[in-house]
Amino acid sequence: MVHHQIKVVQALASSLTEGGRGVTGTPFPNQPEKALKLYEFEGSPFCRRVREVMTLLNLDYEVYPCPKGGTKYRQVVKEKGGKLRFPYFIDENTGTAMYESQKIVDYLFKHYGKTGKTPKKYSHYPKYPTVAMVGTIINGARGVWVNKKSVDRASPAQLLELWGFEASPYTRVVRAVLTELEIPFIFHNVAKECWQDLGPAVLRLKPGKYVPLVGGKREKIIPVMGRAKQDIQVPYLEDPNTGEKLFESAAIVSYLQKQYG
Repeated sequence: MVHHQIKVVQALASSLTEGGRGVTGTPFPNQPEKALKLYEFEGSPFCRRVREVMTLLNLDYEVYPCPKGGTKYRQVVKEKGGKLRFPYFIDENTGTAMYESQKIVDYLFKHYGKTGKTPKKYSHYPKYPTVAMVGTIINGARGVWVNKKSVDRASPAQLLELWGFEASPYTRVVRAVLTELEIPFIFHNVAKECWQDLGPAVLRLKPGKYVPLVGGKREKIIPVMGRAKQDIQVPYLEDPNTGEKLFESAAIVSYLQKQYG
């Protein structure tokens, strides 16, 4: 448990390096009919740029982990796009497939943003992602390399489902393990929608009973989680292959390593 908490602290420090990106998002996302697909790996600073914007737009998407040394989805990217470069993004709603994080970011704002334009804050990333790379190093380079003990295991028959948001340190720890085990999953963004959401559950800026924004995505997700209280807790994992449903990052990591490691 102590080791797990160290990982969480490192993940928190990694999130702080990005200055709050990947925390908040629109409560009324423009979610497409067909699932967006992202081939990426957790420790890549270029992939992180795209994930931050997906959280800002509060979009759900399928993740196909492609860690270095991986054998499952890296070859798929090579076959589909012609080269091993990440992130690789597919939108079957428009017949689009592309590399390059900045192009993907511009595409997401154009098709799923409110104005169709990329905000200045997201329009000019530095050529070398020094800050994000520092965040990866702080996080122990987790989610970069494949877990060699799992390379011979077949992928689960059905995609796992994970609820969280990009900058959540607890969610980051889980995503790193999913990447290292090459387990594909659906990521349901649960971005913080207003200032009352900010802060961990017991230390929110607005004390008292949590009340989600009426009509927002969080209000719709609470029943899915089966929470007795009207509250949001992430990460939350569902594995349709086994029927397992779990909160708490430590419990999720333990389950993933036991079931798929």
